[in-house]
Amino acid sequence: MSMTSSRPYMIRALYEWILDNECTPYTLVNAMADNVEVPQQFVKNGQIVLNISPMAIRDLVIGDDMLNFNGRFSGVPMDVFVPMAAIMGIYAKENGQGMMFDLEEDHKPEPPEPESGLKVVSTDSKNDSKNKLQGKKKPGLHVVK
Repeated sequence: MSMTSSRPYMIRALYEWILDNECTPYTLVNAMADNVEVPQQFVKNGQIVLNISPMAIRDLVIGDDMLNFNGRFSGVPMDVFVPMAAIMGIYAKENGQGMMFDLEEDHKPEPPEPESGLKVVSTDSKNDSKNKLQGKKKPGLHVVK
């Protein structure tokens, strides 16, 4: 069964946790991702760090598919819009505690549907080193006729 991304739930929970601990929530954003609307003059190496504390912004919405708010950048008000897949992490400014996210999490391809007479065996590259340590053969995709 396919499940929705856990990213928005984790971001909302970590945001509350950071605030409850009287820290400043920062979010790291892939500014080059599709549909990202951030002040480009503050983008460095394709990324931007945004202070999303209640003192710094207004009208924060952390939805299931996006984060948006109104903020001031060098005194100029701007509406910021970030698709959930572009959020690379959320952390506390004061101590760096938080979570970084796998950018490819939301873009992993679904395995192909087997055609009649074919069997698909999936590959899990994350377990390659574990399997080698345990003496198991590396998994792979095979077409069985």
